[in-house]
Formats: sequence, structure tokens, C-alpha cells
Amino acid sequence: MDKLYVIAMIAVISLVTVLLRFLPFWIFGKKRTVPPFVAYLGRVLPPAAMGMLVVYCLRDLAPLSYPYGLPQLIACVAVVLLHVLWRNTLVSILGGTVTYMLLLQLVF
Repeated sequence: MDKLYVIAMIAVISLVTVLLRFLPFWIFGKKRTVPPFVAYLGRVLPPAAMGMLVVYCLRDLAPLSYPYGLPQLIACVAVVLLHVLWRNTLVSILGGTVTYMLLLQLVF
């Protein structure tokens, strides 16, 4: 690739990222209150995104063939247990991922 092309691409991506970060402040100004619809989206979108991730991760589950979906189900249980214990989403996701990968590499 041409160096100029790569530099231009990085510049455009950086500009779009910065614009997306500042856009809410430009739209809502310096008001401390957020419109009710935006507050509603802030409450419902994170659990909805997590639900979609669960469905995405379990979409190819094959309960009738080996390993019968056990690595995925065990990792899901690990995520739930870690979240109940620590109430930290990052720890839950990381722990579930590590559990799943260890099960795939060492057990199944």
C-alpha cells in the first residue's frame, strides 16, 4: 500500500472517531440533563447488547453431537457465577472467555 493512502486512511478514521465522541456534547450542549429518550436508551441498550452477544455466541450450539455444547454452557455458567461474585462485567467476560478457551484446548 502507498504510505500516503495509509496516512490518509488513519487521518479519516481518527477524525470520524473524534467527531463521534464530541457529537453528543455538541448536540446537547453543556446541559447537565439528558433528554428522557437518551436516558432510556442508556438504560436498555447495554442489557440488550449483552443478550445479543449471548445469542450470537450460542447460535452454533450442537446439543446432539459431541461435545454437546458443554464448553459453551460451562463458560456461560462461569460468566454468571463470576458476575454474581464480583459484579464486574469485564471480569465476567474475561473469565468466561478464558474458561471456554481452556475447555476447548485442554478438555474437549
